[in-house]
Amino acid sequence: MADNETLECVTEHERILQEIESTDTACVGPTLRSIYDDQPNAHKRFMEKLDARIRNHDREIEKMCNFHHQGFVDAITELLKVRADAEKLMGQVTDTNRRLQDAGRDVTAQTEEVIRCRIQQRNMATTVEKLQLCIPVLEMYSKLKEQLHSKRYYAALKTMEQLEKVYIPRVSQYRFCQIMAENLPRLREEIKEISMSDLKDFLESIRKHSDKVGETAMRQAQQHRTFNSAVAKQVHTGHYSKPVYSLSGRTHTHISNGLLTHDDAGDEEEADEEVLTAQDLVDFSPVYRCLHIYTVLGDRETFENYYRKQRKKQARLVLQPQANMHETVEGYRRYFNQIVGFFVVEDHILHATRGLVTRAFTDELWNMALSKIIAVLRTHSSYCDDPDLVLELKNLIVICADTLQGYGFPVNRLFDLLFEVRDQYNETLLKKWAVVFREIFESDNYSPIPVETEEEYKLVTSRFPFHDPEIEKQDFPKKLPMSQSVPQIYTQVKEFIYASLKFSESLHRSSTEIDDMLRKSTNLLLTRTLSSCLQNLIKKPHIGLTELVQIIINTTHLEQACKYLEEFITNITNVSPETVHTTRLYGLSTFKDARHAAEGEIYTKLNQKIDEFIQLADYEWSMAESDGRASGYLMDLINFLRSTFQVFTHLPNNNNDHASMSGKVAQTACMSACKHLSTSLMQMLLDTELKQISMGAIQQFNLDVMQCELFASSEPVPGFQGDTLQLAFIDLRQLLDLFMVWDWSTYLADYGQPNSKYLRVNPATALALLEKMKDTNKKNNIFSQFRKNDRDKQKLIETVVKQLRSLVNGMSS
Repeated sequence: MADNETLECVTEHERILQEIESTDTACVGPTLRSIYDDQPNAHKRFMEKLDARIRNHDREIEKMCNFHHQGFVDAITELLKVRADAEKLMGQVTDTNRRLQDAGRDVTAQTEEVIRCRIQQRNMATTVEKLQLCIPVLEMYSKLKEQLHSKRYYAALKTMEQLEKVYIPRVSQYRFCQIMAENLPRLREEIKEISMSDLKDFLESIRKHSDKVGETAMRQAQQHRTFNSAVAKQVHTGHYSKPVYSLSGRTHTHISNGLLTHDDAGDEEEADEEVLTAQDLVDFSPVYRCLHIYTVLGDRETFENYYRKQRKKQARLVLQPQANMHETVEGYRRYFNQIVGFFVVEDHILHATRGLVTRAFTDELWNMALSKIIAVLRTHSSYCDDPDLVLELKNLIVICADTLQGYGFPVNRLFDLLFEVRDQYNETLLKKWAVVFREIFESDNYSPIPVETEEEYKLVTSRFPFHDPEIEKQDFPKKLPMSQSVPQIYTQVKEFIYASLKFSESLHRSSTEIDDMLRKSTNLLLTRTLSSCLQNLIKKPHIGLTELVQIIINTTHLEQACKYLEEFITNITNVSPETVHTTRLYGLSTFKDARHAAEGEIYTKLNQKIDEFIQLADYEWSMAESDGRASGYLMDLINFLRSTFQVFTHLPNNNNDHASMSGKVAQTACMSACKHLSTSLMQMLLDTELKQISMGAIQQFNLDVMQCELFASSEPVPGFQGDTLQLAFIDLRQLLDLFMVWDWSTYLADYGQPNSKYLRVNPATALALLEKMKDTNKKNNIFSQFRKNDRDKQKLIETVVKQLRSLVNGMSS
């Protein structure tokens, strides 16, 4: 068994040696490690085996060296021989090379010179060629700088475009061209900024010059209208020549009489003046230049939006009026000049540029402006109380509308606004004429107009259409029935019609429309202003009965003059009053209402005067017997009434209508006065503060009532039938008769019968008066109970009182 192990170990060592010999030395480590991993002392045996193998290889190497040694010696001997020949050859080569170098040194120098010259020649040709490409670029760039310096920006942009597309691409490899190419966008931005700055300056300029442009345009429109009116008149008269009129040149007309007239002033110097246009007043080149620049730069839309935005802002500023614009006509004129100037400029931009502004844009601006203008004029015209200023405003609106209509803007809404302004104008006229009427009424003496001579009579009748055959037959001096205010009022109404007519001028309205406007405004004057002034006049406390009577006379004559006012308007407008739609004047109702108010005021003032006399009454209600004569206050009152009713004889009675009217007023006033007097006397008897009345006071009161009845029966005003006027005192008369006769049995027996003697005596009235007399008897007759007659009378009074109370209670139930 030990032999087997030895044999295996030898075999393994042999394998390892073969592996070491056949493998790379880097892989020997694992192989050697396997030796130490085997049996103990195995490495010693391996070392022995390795030494044996090394000795074996050494022997083989020694054998091989011995075999090749002689060949090696022979090779060394030959090599030594070749070395000597090589050294000799080296010397020869070195000498040949030296001689060759010496011989080619001059050739090399000349060759290098030729090469250098050729290179220089080539470089020069290349340089010339490149310079020929660069010189146009530099020339164009120099041209660009010159154009920028001379502010020829549009040409500069064209030059830039050529540089970028044609010249710079040819020499783009050079640094200076790259610098140029980098500078071109910056130069474009500078041009945009400069052109935009010029545009802003232009916008500021037209904002400042809009006033002047508008003034010029409106003046030309006014001259044109005046010129057309003059030509129309010449055509109407048959003498005219064809006018020479130009919005951009000179404006004048040769008339057949050889004179040269100008539309504005009419003299030759002004006729030769140059008619300025928007182009003359405003330099539009910045807009054109900026538009072209932005178009070339491909940014036209930005420019258009900016321009329109700025113009909208300017439009809002232009349309914003000054706070005190309504105070003077210059404020309105400046406002309209700015608006017209703004839209004249926009119209020029619309037609001079392609698409910078469009018709839709200008229409939008105009519609916005129109709404603002109308709102502003409505507001500011409402503050104006001067009709002359409103008339100037109307003329400015018409000129503004005519001017802008000539530029193609729709102005119908402006003409519609004139109707509102006309109403405002009429309101200011009405306020002005209200003051005029008040001054006329205050200065009137309310007396008939005295006429001393024929000239004075004609002067009055020339101012007022007065015709009275009876007065005309009278000798001078004589008096006309109306007072001074009547012809003054009539004249002022005509002046009002003239003033109202002024507003209708240049409104392009038909005669029928003008006639209608005049009649409506005149109706307002009569029915509102004059009527109000008359009503206020009638209500004034200082206007007495005489003045009221004169006012009735005046209104009668003014009413009769209304038909002449109708004719006056017809003569102005040439519109027949028979036209279907012709408005009628309402003067008849106005003066009738004033007359009725005056009549009512007569009745009121008459009653107030009666009350004043009644307040002077001073009855001694406890008197035993009457004075035997009427009270002094009542006699004064009756005298006053007699004198007052004589005034009514001055009321107009030159025809049946007026006669019946005057009689009716007098009768109504007289009846009203008597009734009021009767009522006041009755209230005096029944006054609750009056506690006691004696029979003597009743007798005195009866004397006063008798005077009243005598006055009524004396026919202070003619026209009453029978004892109609006396019936005003019938209630008092029956009451006093009842107490004077002491006929209570008859009163109580016939009460409620239609034929009763004391039919107008109310039980409550009789009871109130009887109780006052009852209290008097109790107070004054302390010892009456001791006298049989007095006791019987007291019992009778108590019995009558009870019966009257039962009647009163029966009536109330």
